[in-house]
Amino acid sequence: MRAAVVFVLLFLAVPVLAEQATPPATVEISGVFLAQFKEHPNPKVLNAVRVNADWAMTEGPYSVMNKRETPPGGTKHDYMSLGPYWWPNPKTKNGLPYIRKDGQVNPDFYKISDAREFDKLVSVVHTLGLGYYLTGKEEYATRAVYLLRTWFLNPATRMYPNLKYAQGIPGITPGRGIGIIDTHEMPMLLDGIALISGSPALTAQDKAGLHEWFSQFLKWLVTSKNGQDESNAKNNHGSWYDQQVVGIELFLGDKDQARQVAEAAETKRIALQIKANGSEPLELARTKSFSYSVFNLEALVRLAQEAQHAGVDLWSYRAPNGGSIRSALNYLLPYALGQKKWTHEAIYGVHPGILAEPLLVAAIHYRDAVYLKDAERLERNPNPYTLLLQQEAEDALAQQ
Repeated sequence: MRAAVVFVLLFLAVPVLAEQATPPATVEISGVFLAQFKEHPNPKVLNAVRVNADWAMTEGPYSVMNKRETPPGGTKHDYMSLGPYWWPNPKTKNGLPYIRKDGQVNPDFYKISDAREFDKLVSVVHTLGLGYYLTGKEEYATRAVYLLRTWFLNPATRMYPNLKYAQGIPGITPGRGIGIIDTHEMPMLLDGIALISGSPALTAQDKAGLHEWFSQFLKWLVTSKNGQDESNAKNNHGSWYDQQVVGIELFLGDKDQARQVAEAAETKRIALQIKANGSEPLELARTKSFSYSVFNLEALVRLAQEAQHAGVDLWSYRAPNGGSIRSALNYLLPYALGQKKWTHEAIYGVHPGILAEPLLVAAIHYRDAVYLKDAERLERNPNPYTLLLQQEAEDALAQQ
């Protein structure tokens, strides 16, 4: 009896350790960091996440069925968009074939709703995912699942897993490989799914359905002519294609294939696209040269984040010609900070703030306090996601 009492007293004397948060299987933001943040949150950042998630609760639903137009295949279930830089031909009565005006968006691009609705879907699901993971509020996950079911799974509203009618050009083609860039934010949406994966709202049936949808979409990306065309693109389109493919492969659990694509990106993307001084000639040739230089760099930064999960270090890769992710960042930074004047064509000017997010991610991986400081200077109105990146960068620097 006495022994039993002693055992109970000893048991009560042992402190009960709180269960550690399980890192989500995210690829665009560190799941380990999010788990640590959840246990020791910054109240200001957590509140921003909560406020944003509350806003997202009333957004959507989104569906390819909402567009007024019917794609050439005869069903609205197919995604459809217009090439943004293509305009009616002034030399013909019917305006066909359309002609290209690089960097100038035809307002008709916005009349087909699929591209806008997909972008909103990504933003809202990711926002709700962060809200659910960091606060535990089930209503956030429930709403995100409803949006996912509407876009991907519900037979009446789902998108078919292809982009064969993306960025069509009237009088020339119903769709192009270039159109695959319309869904370049897909890995962010996959992170949103990973963030709610622990919620009972996302059922085993939902998970199986999403796995099947993305398996079919990946197969189309890899085997279709449009997909192969985009894979062979040398500029930012090729970078974003790789980022999208690797993100989906990781989501599906195929690390071997993800590793092969990431390894090939060393020469196929970084060495090909970036010169020794960090400039990106294929993007400098565009009418929005600064924006496209940053856009391609952002794709490579996100690809480098994903590649880590497949055991590939693109952050440290330096091409034989000296080009690297870091050299591209260092090339652009003085222009963003106003220390140098951009002399290449930029029909809408230079917008320094767009460099802030890739700079923040680089600050994390290079443990660079100067990058963090400069990113905070460039990002005047940080959203909850960039606030989390700032916190991750601060934590990483504090651990040095």
